[in-house]
Amino acid sequence: MAEFKAFTEHIEVNATTVLSFIYSMKRGQDKRLALLEKHGIKPEKDGWYPQQKWLDAFQELSQTVGDMNLLLIGMAIMENADFPPFNSLKEGLEIIDVAYHMNHRDQNGQLLFNAETGEKTEGIGCYDLQYYNEEERTAIMYCQNPYPSKFDQGIITALCRRLRPDCIKTIDVRPDLDKERRPKGGDSCTFIINW
Repeated sequence: MAEFKAFTEHIEVNATTVLSFIYSMKRGQDKRLALLEKHGIKPEKDGWYPQQKWLDAFQELSQTVGDMNLLLIGMAIMENADFPPFNSLKEGLEIIDVAYHMNHRDQNGQLLFNAETGEKTEGIGCYDLQYYNEEERTAIMYCQNPYPSKFDQGIITALCRRLRPDCIKTIDVRPDLDKERRPKGGDSCTFIINW
């Protein structure tokens, strides 16, 4: 699967996550809201919306204003979507996949993460922390989902900035150009994280 194409039909995403599309930056909020509405999404507090319609809005935004907006929307996820608590950079990177499943549900209204059992329902892809080394200050995150790569990069960047140690001034999150990438037709993207 390439970016902007849902892996399965009937998956929905919650309103708090969708609102990151609008609130990622002050400038252009009305235009981004109009873009969502054009694709059949009128965000309401407790609403759920077809994932494919949200992906269609992402694709149009990417084509009309560019990928930097996708990065900023991803960064806004930390402020808008539901996330379980976490206390360290490693834990935060590991928990992205749980948060991803918490904010999506199936056609029966079942969340794709069961908080009681800790089980995730498959079918929407994943965020997988494949490597983490505190001494090397390096991590590798594998993202296999239908969202744009810049969006994923934004989520990872915002989380890393929030949890970086005080002595660290910069965090670098970049695609691994030696691996497949969704913008080039691949099914996934891998990000190298350095701090």
